[in-house]
Amino acid sequence: MEHPYHKPVLLQESVDGLQVAEDGVYVDVTFGGGGHSREILRRLGPSGRLYGFDQDPDAANNVIADDRFTFIGQNFRFIKRFLRLHGVRKVDGILGDFGVSSHQFDQPQRGFSTRFEGELDMRMNQKSDLSARSIVNEYEEKELRRIFFSYGELKSAAKISRLIVAAREQEQILTSDQLKAALKPVLPVGREAKILAQVYQAIRIEVNQEMEALKEFLEQTQELVRPGGRLSLISYHSLEDRLVKRYIRSGLFEGEPEKDFYGNIEVPFKKVGKMIVPSPEEVAQNNRARSAKLRIAERLED
Repeated sequence: MEHPYHKPVLLQESVDGLQVAEDGVYVDVTFGGGGHSREILRRLGPSGRLYGFDQDPDAANNVIADDRFTFIGQNFRFIKRFLRLHGVRKVDGILGDFGVSSHQFDQPQRGFSTRFEGELDMRMNQKSDLSARSIVNEYEEKELRRIFFSYGELKSAAKISRLIVAAREQEQILTSDQLKAALKPVLPVGREAKILAQVYQAIRIEVNQEMEALKEFLEQTQELVRPGGRLSLISYHSLEDRLVKRYIRSGLFEGEPEKDFYGNIEVPFKKVGKMIVPSPEEVAQNNRARSAKLRIAERLED
């Protein structure tokens, strides 16, 4: 039975990418509703193991009752530390689905969606002190400009920042409706939803330190994944996908890897096949799949 919490994107393709071995050890670093984890468990044998990471306390309600499964309620940026606490030093594959879950989008009180009136929050980890409200009301104008330009890829980042600062001088911006009202001058008819989505994306990435967490996670994979093991990673916006793509290609996020005396480069992974996107049928059934990009990589010998 499909879990209502979140409809897993590219389910078969992403789990196929892991080439699950019956006795293997795998990690789902974005457990969520457990859709991908259930499919991995379906392919594991009795001696296989699966570890699921998720920092969102709501995800703990979906824990799978299976002796082969262990839930770890932490951010995947701490993957190596918490796997070692469970006696795991090497794994055969890691799956990551980096989007915000349907559950998070559909909970008005979480503040992830532009569709609802609600308090500005956007914390995936509800214990975090940093929220959308604190960013909107406390960040200096230049810092707001940085996140809207870098994480929202908004050409109007400077104007958006000025509008927010001017509005909060009158009263604190505590709700999504207040934020929309403050930004009205940069929300032209017909494009409001797109611009608001970029604004929300930028704030959400900053709240959850998503780029830093993704980089830290990726850097640990080369030590964790044994040779021949796989990464199967789904991204939803160009910032994430660019980091994943560059890391798979060169083991770096910027620049090019150094060459040896013979002109060869040593990289931890090799890409497997081409980037995979959802079929038109999947997008028709699940609109949130429309921007998904799946990249698969295999760990090389050191």
